Amino acid sequence: MIQHCPVVNAHGHCITFSGDVPRVNGQLAASRAFGDKSLKSHLSSDPDIRSEDVTADIDLLILASDGLWKVMSNEEAVDIARKYKDPQAAARPLATEAVNSVIKDDISCIVVQLRA
Repeated sequence: MIQHCPVVNAHGHCITFSGDVPRVNGQLAASRAFGDKSLKSHLSSDPDIRSEDVTADIDLLILASDGLWKVMSNEEAVDIARKYKDPQAAARPLATEAVNSVIKDDISCIVVQLRA
Protein backbone atom coordinates (compact mmCIF):
# COMPACT_ATOMS: atom_id res chain seq x y z
CA MET A 1 0.00 0.00 0.00
CA ILE A 2 1.40 3.38 -1.02
CA GLN A 3 0.57 6.44 1.07
CA HIS A 4 0.24 9.74 -0.74
CA CYS A 5 1.01 12.20 2.00
CA PRO A 6 1.47 15.12 2.88
CA VAL A 7 -1.59 14.97 5.02
CA VAL A 8 -4.89 15.53 3.21
CA ASN A 9 -6.16 17.87 5.90
CA ALA A 10 -5.47 19.07 9.42
CA HIS A 11 -7.15 15.98 10.87
CA GLY A 12 -4.20 13.82 9.92
CA HIS A 13 -5.85 11.60 7.33
CA CYS A 14 -4.11 10.75 4.10
CA ILE A 15 -4.89 9.24 0.74
CA THR A 16 -3.60 5.71 0.26
CA PHE A 17 -3.25 3.68 -2.90
CA SER A 18 -4.04 0.01 -2.38
CA GLY A 19 -3.69 -1.17 -5.95
CA ASP A 20 -7.02 -0.18 -7.46
CA VAL A 21 -7.73 3.51 -6.77
CA PRO A 22 -6.56 6.11 -4.24
CA ARG A 23 -8.71 5.95 -1.09
CA VAL A 24 -9.32 8.26 1.89
CA ASN A 25 -8.34 6.37 5.06
CA GLY A 26 -8.17 3.21 2.95
CA GLN A 27 -11.96 3.24 2.62
CA LEU A 28 -13.65 5.64 0.23
CA ALA A 29 -12.36 6.15 -3.32
CA ALA A 30 -10.80 9.61 -3.42
CA SER A 31 -12.65 10.55 -6.61
CA ARG A 32 -16.06 10.26 -4.93
CA ALA A 33 -17.62 13.47 -3.70
CA PHE A 34 -20.53 11.90 -1.84
CA GLY A 35 -20.11 8.94 0.41
CA ASP A 36 -19.82 7.72 3.95
CA LYS A 37 -20.84 10.29 6.54
CA SER A 38 -17.78 9.47 8.65
CA LEU A 39 -15.54 10.70 5.82
CA LYS A 40 -17.48 13.86 4.87
CA SER A 41 -15.04 16.14 6.68
CA HIS A 42 -12.28 14.83 4.39
CA LEU A 43 -14.13 15.22 1.09
CA SER A 44 -15.33 18.07 -1.07
CA SER A 45 -18.42 17.97 -3.23
CA ASP A 46 -17.25 21.01 -5.21
CA PRO A 47 -17.11 19.91 -8.85
CA ASP A 48 -14.22 20.33 -11.24
CA ILE A 49 -15.65 22.18 -14.24
CA ARG A 50 -14.15 22.26 -17.71
CA SER A 51 -15.54 23.87 -20.85
CA GLU A 52 -15.17 22.37 -24.30
CA ASP A 53 -16.32 23.76 -27.62
CA VAL A 54 -18.73 21.40 -29.35
CA THR A 55 -17.55 21.29 -32.94
CA ALA A 56 -19.32 19.83 -35.96
CA ASP A 57 -17.48 16.51 -35.62
CA ILE A 58 -18.69 15.89 -32.04
CA ASP A 59 -22.00 14.05 -32.16
CA LEU A 60 -22.36 12.47 -28.72
CA LEU A 61 -21.28 12.68 -25.11
CA ILE A 62 -20.76 9.64 -22.88
CA LEU A 63 -21.05 10.23 -19.13
CA ALA A 64 -19.98 7.13 -17.24
CA SER A 65 -18.54 5.93 -13.97
CA ASP A 66 -15.09 4.42 -13.68
CA GLY A 67 -16.67 0.97 -13.93
CA LEU A 68 -17.01 1.59 -17.67
CA TRP A 69 -13.67 3.34 -18.20
CA LYS A 70 -11.75 0.52 -16.48
CA VAL A 71 -13.08 -1.81 -19.18
CA MET A 72 -12.75 0.22 -22.39
CA SER A 73 -11.05 3.25 -23.86
CA ASN A 74 -12.83 6.44 -24.91
CA GLU A 75 -12.48 5.41 -28.55
CA GLU A 76 -13.94 1.95 -27.94
CA ALA A 77 -16.94 3.43 -26.13
CA VAL A 78 -17.56 5.96 -28.91
CA ASP A 79 -17.29 3.27 -31.60
CA ILE A 80 -19.94 1.19 -29.81
CA ALA A 81 -22.25 4.15 -29.09
CA ARG A 82 -22.14 5.42 -32.69
CA LYS A 83 -23.72 2.16 -33.89
CA TYR A 84 -27.04 3.29 -32.36
CA LYS A 85 -29.32 6.19 -33.24
CA ASP A 86 -31.08 6.15 -29.86
CA PRO A 87 -28.92 7.30 -26.90
CA GLN A 88 -30.59 4.90 -24.46
CA ALA A 89 -29.99 2.03 -26.86
CA ALA A 90 -26.36 3.16 -27.14
CA ALA A 91 -25.84 3.18 -23.36
CA ARG A 92 -27.12 -0.37 -22.89
CA PRO A 93 -24.31 -2.27 -24.71
CA LEU A 94 -21.69 -0.08 -23.04
CA ALA A 95 -23.01 -0.93 -19.58
CA THR A 96 -23.55 -4.58 -20.52
CA GLU A 97 -19.95 -5.00 -21.68
CA ALA A 98 -18.70 -3.45 -18.44
CA VAL A 99 -20.98 -5.66 -16.30
CA ASN A 100 -19.80 -8.78 -18.13
CA SER A 101 -16.11 -7.95 -17.75
CA VAL A 102 -13.75 -9.32 -15.12
CA ILE A 103 -13.72 -5.89 -13.44
CA LYS A 104 -16.48 -5.84 -10.86
CA ASP A 105 -17.44 -2.26 -10.13
CA ASP A 106 -20.55 -0.13 -10.07
CA ILE A 107 -21.48 1.11 -13.54
CA SER A 108 -23.40 4.16 -14.61
CA CYS A 109 -23.62 5.16 -18.25
CA ILE A 110 -25.52 7.93 -20.01
CA VAL A 111 -25.19 8.73 -23.70
CA VAL A 112 -26.24 12.21 -24.80
CA GLN A 113 -26.92 12.73 -28.49
CA LEU A 114 -25.66 16.16 -29.57
CA ARG A 115 -26.63 15.94 -33.25
CA ALA A 116 -29.92 14.68 -34.65
